[in-house]
Amino acid sequence: MPPPRVNKKPKNESTPNDNTGTLDDPLKFLDQDYQELKKSCITNQKRFVDDKFPPESSSIDPKNKLKLDLDQIEWLRPSKIVSDPQIIVQGVSRFDYSQGSYLGNCWFLASVGALTFQKDIMDQVMPADQSFGKDYAGIFHFRFWRFGKWIDVVIDDKLPTIDGKLVFVLSKTSNEFWPALLEKAYAKVCGSYADMDAGRVSEALLDFTGGVHVCLELEKPAIDLWNLMDRAAKTKALMACGSHQGETSENVLPNGIVQGHAYTVTGVFKVTCQEKPVRLVRVLNPWGRGEWNGAWSDKSSLWNKVSEKEQTKCRSLANDGEFWMSMEDFTKNFEDTDICCLRPDFLDSSSKCIWTTTHYNGIWESGTTAGGCINNKGSSYINA
Repeated sequence: MPPPRVNKKPKNESTPNDNTGTLDDPLKFLDQDYQELKKSCITNQKRFVDDKFPPESSSIDPKNKLKLDLDQIEWLRPSKIVSDPQIIVQGVSRFDYSQGSYLGNCWFLASVGALTFQKDIMDQVMPADQSFGKDYAGIFHFRFWRFGKWIDVVIDDKLPTIDGKLVFVLSKTSNEFWPALLEKAYAKVCGSYADMDAGRVSEALLDFTGGVHVCLELEKPAIDLWNLMDRAAKTKALMACGSHQGETSENVLPNGIVQGHAYTVTGVFKVTCQEKPVRLVRVLNPWGRGEWNGAWSDKSSLWNKVSEKEQTKCRSLANDGEFWMSMEDFTKNFEDTDICCLRPDFLDSSSKCIWTTTHYNGIWESGTTAGGCINNKGSSYINA
C-alpha cells in the first residue's frame, strides 16, 4: 500500500478561529444558534419547528430503505405522548432504553450504553441547560465531535410515533425522553434516521468523546486482553464489542448471542470459584433483553460456587439484556472489541508520558491515498 500523505488545504478555504469547535465554543451545526433560536421562540410564544430537519418523511427515510409505512407516522411532542415529560428520570442509566424494532442502530445504542457510565462525557454530549419546565420552547441541543471539532446540534422535540408510541428507540420509563432526543440529534447529523441503519460502534464512540479509539480482534489476541480491558475500565474508557456475522441478519443463536450485533461492554471483574480465579466480562444487549445463557449467565449454577459477597456485587437475575461470561467465552463469541478513551494511558500500565494531539486538515481527492472501505483492501488506498 502506498504511504499516506497529508492532503493539501482546499482552495479559498478560510482559516477558522482556533477557539471555535471546542466544547466551550462549539461550531453551530447548519449555522443554527441554539440560544438565539430559543430566545426567538420564547419572545414570539412559539414552539420551535426545525426547518433544517423537519418533522417529515424526508427526515426518516428519504430513499425508503427501512420499508416503513411512513403514512402511519405522526410527529408528536413529548407533552402529547405523556402528561409529565422529563428529559431524565432518576439519573441516566444503560437500562433506560431499548432498541426500536424498525431501525438497525444497535451500534449507536451500544455506544450510548457505554456513554452512560461517564457522567462528565454525558454532560458534554447532552448539556444540562434544557428541560420541559421553565422556558420550554420545544427546542433542544446536543454536542458531538466531528472531524476534529465539537459541533452543537439543534433539534425540535417532535418525535416520530405510531399510535402514540415512539417508532425508534424506546424508553423503559414512559415519560423519560433523553434517549429519543439524543437519537434524533444524531440522526440529523447523519442525514436521516435511515442513515443510522447499520454502522460501526467506533463512529459513535468517537463522536461522543473526540477520544482515541482502539479496535482489537478477539480470535487470537496477542496481548493479555482481560488486563487491558480492566485497565481501560479503571481509566473510564468506553467499551463495546461485536458478535460474529451469521448467514441472516441478527440471528439469535441457541446460546442467546445475536449474530452480527453490537453490544456494550459494561464491566470486567475477577471472582474466586473453588479457590481459582475466574476472569469475567459483563456485556449488555442494546435490545434491553435477550441474554447469553451459558456459563456465568444470570441463572448459571457456577454462581453458587462463589462467595455471597461476590454474588451480591455481580449477579443479577433481571431480564434486562445484561449478562456475565468468562473471558474465554467472550473471545469465542465476539469478533472484536472497541475501546475509546480521552487518553490511551491504559495501553501501558507503567507509562508516565503525557499525550498530545495534532490535527491535519485536508480533503479527499479521487485517485489519492485518502482511503476507501477497509473491506476492499486491494483498492482502499485509492479511495475505492
